[in-house]
Amino acid sequence: MMHLLATDPNAHLGALLSFHQVWGYLVITGNGLAGIWALVANYRERLRTRALWWFTFFVEAAIFVQVASGLGLVAGEHAKPLAFHPFYGFFAIVLVGFLFAYRRQLFARRYLLYGYGGLFLMGVGIRALITAHA
Repeated sequence: MMHLLATDPNAHLGALLSFHQVWGYLVITGNGLAGIWALVANYRERLRTRALWWFTFFVEAAIFVQVASGLGLVAGEHAKPLAFHPFYGFFAIVLVGFLFAYRRQLFARRYLLYGYGGLFLMGVGIRALITAHA
């Protein structure tokens, strides 16, 4: 077992890599749940609660934490990013910016905006996960 760990090129990355991997699943799952919640809330008024917006804020802010941990791996730990993996992280940040920027213009359809936006962010996260294992 010790021999396998010694030959792992990412063995020195340790805790930050573990955090990045686990937090990635939180980002994917959380944005998917927030998206589904917002889409259902578009049709069911009783689901239009302040908790929806706090949850959405948390999972979208989690994207920034995820990208920061990825930057920490590259800059601080000298990890080598794989293919397009970093692109999807920065794309997710840009997408969160677009959702925030259009919230006033699409106020009447905000549940659809954040519903589809959350599902799209989930898809971007899944794509980032796939490219990380390529």
